[in-house]
Amino acid sequence: MEHLDVVIIGAGLSGIGAAVHLQTLCPNKTFAVLESRHTLGGTWDLFRYPGVRSDSDMHTLGYSFKPWRAEKSIADGPAIRDYMNEAADEHKLRQHIRYHHALKSANWSSEEARWTLNIERKNSGTTEQISCNFISMCSGYYNYEQAYQPEFKGIEDFKGKVIHPQFWPENLDYTGSRVAIIGSGATAMTMVPAMAKEAAHISMVQRSPTYVISRPAKDWIANTLRKVLPDTLAYRITRFKNVQMQRLGYWRARSAPQKMKQQLISWVQDELGPDYDVETNFTPRYNPWDERVCLVPDGDLFEAINSGKASVVTAHIDCFTDTGLRLQNGDEIEADIVITATGLKVEVMSGVCFSVDDQPISFPETHAYKGMMFSDVPNLVQTFGYVNASWTLRADLTAEFVCRLLNRMDELGMQQCTPRLRDQDLPMAKRPWIDDFSPGYLKRVMHLFPMQGDKAPWRNTQNYTLDKKMIRNAPIDDDALVFSNKNLS
Repeated sequence: MEHLDVVIIGAGLSGIGAAVHLQTLCPNKTFAVLESRHTLGGTWDLFRYPGVRSDSDMHTLGYSFKPWRAEKSIADGPAIRDYMNEAADEHKLRQHIRYHHALKSANWSSEEARWTLNIERKNSGTTEQISCNFISMCSGYYNYEQAYQPEFKGIEDFKGKVIHPQFWPENLDYTGSRVAIIGSGATAMTMVPAMAKEAAHISMVQRSPTYVISRPAKDWIANTLRKVLPDTLAYRITRFKNVQMQRLGYWRARSAPQKMKQQLISWVQDELGPDYDVETNFTPRYNPWDERVCLVPDGDLFEAINSGKASVVTAHIDCFTDTGLRLQNGDEIEADIVITATGLKVEVMSGVCFSVDDQPISFPETHAYKGMMFSDVPNLVQTFGYVNASWTLRADLTAEFVCRLLNRMDELGMQQCTPRLRDQDLPMAKRPWIDDFSPGYLKRVMHLFPMQGDKAPWRNTQNYTLDKKMIRNAPIDDDALVFSNKNLS
């Protein structure tokens, strides 16, 4: 059986970043990146709906080691894919990526100090096994093959097309079509202005509003700095600036929610004019950052609404009809195409069945160690980014931690590292994996995730400043992380 030092699961934004860090900081480690799909890119290759883009700026969603040089800071999917492919080529990673390799289960042997991985070859349906000493899970948090799709009464009666953005059909022609988009999240708000250019009309149908903020797609400070400074320095300064802006915006929203709410709504009213019903369509029932705030680059959503090409309808759907949607208030929306932008199907650890010494791991019964590892589970790290900031900020920290941990294990001559609750940790309050954040897509599955405690190192802080102290700057050795299984070779 082939044996590797490290196996990285997923060749998306996190996996490519983890591989670069590993190759740079642990150059003697053998590794492979297993990707279940046919190409790298993860989310940014899977999603192909009109206008697909990031709602985080690329100076913080980009890698710490690779400057973002494009003029637009809020980038579209193809530009982000190009960026990841460049990173893979610059660091000669393609030789390490194995496509069509889906990890189905993994068992840790304490006697052998290794994982045995059971892999399905998606292109042939065959299976194989490899072993490794360490697994880095970089496969995201949602199911690529299934999306969240609520049941809609009468959907079978609809004579038009029903599409979920996750499975966008290639070459769909919607020119001159009436389109209804069900949903009010970032996907819906991205698709509305993109499709409004060609469609007859776009109706965004939402049960309740979401907070929206408009920002320029181009960062003029970043673009100016690149003209006078080396790219790496300009990128570092812009990244620091944007991290602080994210932090300040989130802090203001949590410390003075009513004031922030009024400001956000006022900005929308300014964009749409004094006669627009912002109270109904853009005033959520919750406080800012109880759920993610949607970014609208250059006000493109508002421009589509003001042009008359798009409209927002806030109401509950009663049922589909043969010509569109009937709302509970009796109104009907005629449509040739209905897009169900109803969200993702979140899953824990990509649905992989993990076990230790042939005993299945129940992740809800574990505690998260620094938001990356799990109590009593050896040599396994999961990358899970921020819900209130750019994903890659935490992915970078996680990748750095893995490398520091591997190097420390080598220094100690140990093959195993296992987070374990100490006596003083047992009375800790048990808190959800992600606290103080309540969108439906996470609430539906939070009971399936590990718990966190109320003190370090058992917290999943979702706070970049705190994480830098706990992950990047704190010593690897602490009495909650137990090193064992001495290497006798």
